[in-house]
Amino acid sequence: MRQISKEQVLQRIRMENTWLEAPHELPPVYGKWNPRAYFDLLYPLVKNRKARRAIVLLGPRRVGKTVLIHHVIQRLIVDGVPPSHICYVSVDHPLYNGLDLEQLLAAFSEIAGINYSEDKLFVFFDEIQYLRHWELYLKAVVDRYPNVNCIVSGSAAAALRLKSRQSGAGRMTEFLLPPLTFYEYIEFINKSDLVLTTRDGRRHRELQSADIQLLNQHFIDYINYGGYPEVIFFEDIKQNLSRYIKSDIIDKVLLRDLPSLYGIQNIQELNSLFTNLAFNTGNEISLDELSTGSGLAKNTIKRYIEYLEAAFLIRTVQRVDVNAKRFKRANFFKVYLTNPSMWSALFSPVQTDDVNIGHLVETAIFSQWFHAYHTGSPLHYARWKNGEVDIVNVSGKEQKADWAVETKWTDRPYQRHEELKNLMYFCRNCQVKTCLVTTLTKQGEITIDNTDVTFLPASLYAYELGYNIIRELRPRLAFERVKP
Repeated sequence: MRQISKEQVLQRIRMENTWLEAPHELPPVYGKWNPRAYFDLLYPLVKNRKARRAIVLLGPRRVGKTVLIHHVIQRLIVDGVPPSHICYVSVDHPLYNGLDLEQLLAAFSEIAGINYSEDKLFVFFDEIQYLRHWELYLKAVVDRYPNVNCIVSGSAAAALRLKSRQSGAGRMTEFLLPPLTFYEYIEFINKSDLVLTTRDGRRHRELQSADIQLLNQHFIDYINYGGYPEVIFFEDIKQNLSRYIKSDIIDKVLLRDLPSLYGIQNIQELNSLFTNLAFNTGNEISLDELSTGSGLAKNTIKRYIEYLEAAFLIRTVQRVDVNAKRFKRANFFKVYLTNPSMWSALFSPVQTDDVNIGHLVETAIFSQWFHAYHTGSPLHYARWKNGEVDIVNVSGKEQKADWAVETKWTDRPYQRHEELKNLMYFCRNCQVKTCLVTTLTKQGEITIDNTDVTFLPASLYAYELGYNIIRELRPRLAFERVKP
């Protein structure tokens, strides 16, 4: 039987590290894309040599992790890092089968003419989950070689998160790359002129739209197609979302990643549950309903939901009562797709007046918070016998509601304040002084019963959320304007 030769491995590494021969060139497939806004958050972590921690780049499939890595490599070279001190290896290639991380480092060192045990290196291991026991090898490299900055990534996000937390405590830093925010989407399609920045003396920065109708249409396109960078630029993918998103992204997670990681035997059960949850994105559901409808035990449903969350397919949001207090038994909760375009791929694209548009607008707004709250969220929804509020921020041990948001895809509440009775009742009851209502086109501020109410078009609010979270590195009040 023929064996893979050392020279074949070396040749493959040469092909992946094109900057060794052409220092200022990336493979054309990566160089043609503009960097995502998350580049500005990741790059300082990569450059930091004091932390002695590997970076684990997490995220759903097809959100641009490999492209982001190559943009980081390009910046490192521009900033003066010698190309021979930057190593990239796509671990999933068959030629690397059976090799551990140190063997790959040794092979790169031979090509680049450096000593990986002494020289300062930036090392990128892509699709790391294909290496068995990768977390142990990575921890060993971090411990032994303080001169090596390690960045790893992979598409099996659930597996990476699980193993990085089990074996990499104190040695690995997670960085989440979510699907495109609406802010990034607008930047990608060169329509940022639709959003205007104004200053009125009271707030440092406030957004308005130059053409809210056109911005709304782009928001609908974002809901249908906007979560994945490739979908934006290739019309043939838009025309066949089912194949691209469902087959290439969702099915690979449901049929391959999760079963292999958690030992799931009945894949059909998992797939059926996910489809049901996806169809009900933005709706309140209960374990009793899910159990009755599927025939699955409640504990099984809970496990499956945990797996789907770990894979970044869904997010659950817990319920609070009219006093913003959590329930001891979380039998009722909401589920949101992490990317609304999954709904379009599974079912069908929506239009402005679609019967499902309200829940998808709410899903799109929740998805903007993905990066800020990927490890635990203070965001809840409130529901009591006679009312509901869509988003409530509950903070502190005292479980105090700080602010509330009601998501609407209509302008009616702007004129008919009686439609906000549930929101205003909750604010009075919890002494919430500020709240926000999304609209279709209307924008303004009023005071109702000593509560300041901001009206903002849902598309503009989604844009502002993405901008705030990316630019500020931390979540701010949902409707607080960004300081200059």
